[in-house]
Amino acid sequence: QLQLVESGGGLVQSGGSLRLSCGASGFTREYSAIGWFRQAPGKEREGVSCISSVGRTYYADSVKGRFTISRDNAKNTVYLQMNSLEPEDSGIYYCAARRGVGLTITTSLYDYWGQGTQVTVSS
Repeated sequence: QLQLVESGGGLVQSGGSLRLSCGASGFTREYSAIGWFRQAPGKEREGVSCISSVGRTYYADSVKGRFTISRDNAKNTVYLQMNSLEPEDSGIYYCAARRGVGLTITTSLYDYWGQGTQVTVSS
């Protein structure tokens, strides 16, 4: 079993930055990619970004140029650096892992999920 724990959320003003962390423990060799997702109140969970085990990355159009995903394999941790934050970026941010191959931010293709961390961007 793989466990994921997110941290780094908080309250920030519009234009500010936050860095989220996703720590993995357990059977860390089970997954091929880690993704970040977010869910705003009353909305469906949406994919933000993902990174493969070899460092390939993918971003949703809404965050390209503002967010950067990276990983530290020695620490089993994936980061999401979020810059130029906007109120529309607010929500609960989840990291998730998938066993399947290929880069995707399709929610249903992920097998393990963390509990989430709240990000609030004030205008």
